Amino acid sequence: MRIAIVGAGLIGQKRAAAVDSTDLILGFFDTSRGASESAATVFGGVAFTSLEQVVDLVHPGDAVIVATPHNALAPTAQLFVDAGCHVLIEKPGARSYEELLRVRKATHDSQVVAVGYNHRFHPGLLRLKEISASELYGPLLSIRARYGHGGRPGYETEWRADKTLSGGGELLDQGSHLIDLTRCLGGRFDLLTSHIDTLKWDMKVEDNAWLIGSTGSRGVASLHASWTEWKNIFSFEAFFETAKVEVNGLGGSYGPETVVESFMEKGYGPPLVTSKQFPPGDQSWSLEWQDFKHSVNSGDRGQGARIDDALAVLEVVGEVYDHANI
Repeated sequence: MRIAIVGAGLIGQKRAAAVDSTDLILGFFDTSRGASESAATVFGGVAFTSLEQVVDLVHPGDAVIVATPHNALAPTAQLFVDAGCHVLIEKPGARSYEELLRVRKATHDSQVVAVGYNHRFHPGLLRLKEISASELYGPLLSIRARYGHGGRPGYETEWRADKTLSGGGELLDQGSHLIDLTRCLGGRFDLLTSHIDTLKWDMKVEDNAWLIGSTGSRGVASLHASWTEWKNIFSFEAFFETAKVEVNGLGGSYGPETVVESFMEKGYGPPLVTSKQFPPGDQSWSLEWQDFKHSVNSGDRGQGARIDDALAVLEVVGEVYDHANI
């Protein structure tokens, strides 16, 4: 597959490292010329000097990875959708539902437009999805999920703290992953109530978000995303009729990724607990790329998030912001 990458920062380079050795990286474009040149030196291809140069070089059927700040995601993606390319847009896909909807309306049925919710491909969460789909422990009853970190010095001056660039704060940043995972597991997330607030950081966007929503006729999900967590955390707990399954950690500073299954045998005594810790190394980026390529080559839907999934997430986010207290 021929690939152009727009955005040569940390995420753009993660995406480049995840492609197959048989893929051809045409080059990188970034508003920082030095970032483009550095990425091209490491991963191959050229350092494009403009988006127009990238558009001129790609062919219909090529792939374009868009890994820019949020304000540039949707307009950049639309350029390459209009050029007939398949596009992988970094999450959340846009600053708002309305921005991404314009990209959706321009997309043809033959094009794959995916949004990079790579957490779907972490091994613990793949196991959780498998359990839910098989109803091994009965139907899903509820979800409780927490995701957060503590920022860093100067965090309030970064682009994520500027609503014009980011579209929002922690709800869009890490909270969007929780909404997507809840939908992936339960099939839907209909907002019941929410609260966002700026508790610590001197910024015009929220640093904490709490959401409660329905996952269907029975299920309820409680989600909390935070930039005041201080000790990094990822915890995703799913409660089924006869078991609790929890995924903790994502590797690195979030701690080893583990999945714990607590199964209630006959009666309601102490559960039978099994635990599995996965080896270090984040394979989610490469697995997501494989899923994207498979969809391009086969036409199959795949397991990754597509543009309609991202629109559903942004619809929830927009509903929270419409009723925001900040």
